[in-house]
Amino acid sequence: MNRGVRSRPQLATAPFGATLLWCSAAAFVLFLVLPIVALFVEVVPSGAAWSATSEPVVTDALRLSLITTAISAGLTVVFGTPLAYLLARRNFRGAGLIDALVDLPLVLPPAVAGIALLFTFGRSGLLGGLIDDAGVAIAFTTTAVVFAQLFVAAPFYVKSAKSGFESVDQDLERVSATLGEGELRTFVRVTVPLAAPALLGGIVMTWARALGEFGATIMFAGSLQRVTKTVPLSIYDALQDDLDAALILSVVLVAVSFVVLLVFKALLRHGLFSSGISLEGLRD
Repeated sequence: MNRGVRSRPQLATAPFGATLLWCSAAAFVLFLVLPIVALFVEVVPSGAAWSATSEPVVTDALRLSLITTAISAGLTVVFGTPLAYLLARRNFRGAGLIDALVDLPLVLPPAVAGIALLFTFGRSGLLGGLIDDAGVAIAFTTTAVVFAQLFVAAPFYVKSAKSGFESVDQDLERVSATLGEGELRTFVRVTVPLAAPALLGGIVMTWARALGEFGATIMFAGSLQRVTKTVPLSIYDALQDDLDAALILSVVLVAVSFVVLLVFKALLRHGLFSSGISLEGLRD
């Protein structure tokens, strides 16, 4: 026996340790899953709940949510990608402060985010006078819904994209540059494809967060049907006088979010977002 080698304790494989591990994991999974199961158990057998799918409160809310989240996700990609790239690749004064400011909406209570937006873009807000003089209204409009979603959800994309850009092998970018490709073409043809899983993951998380946004929206945009009443706001209002509509909207929101996440993870697992770019391939 080699006395110089100390055996490591195998706590995770011990019968008691393994049982405790599985029980703890199962308890937490049940805590996360049971409320969703209870929601579907309540809705599936209920014919009245399914009949509510044709009600205007349901169809209007779904249409508005899909439109506004698509716009906010698109704006996030357009404006968040350059920011994420700068934070990942450029060392400049104040980068740490900007990074922290980008993270701030992630920890702010949504109601605080809504009030902050109201006192920035509202009629009496910081920029409200200039906006009002230009004949533009933002607060309590559909634009306000997009702004609220953008404020609370965009940081998810920026953080994910930043991590994705940081993980790209810069040797591949240097080889692309030596082959005569400019910085922009290298970014589009090399950097983005290699960072695609992180970028797409960030888009999915941003869209899902925007779809479920409530607090900032109701504070900054209000709850006006066909104008600002998204699915979460419609669920809240329907709980008071139309439980069937609230239930069906909740189920639809859960189902859509789950399917999108499931499809994305399946595609990612099967490598469908892989770029196939290699150092040898660029040199060839």
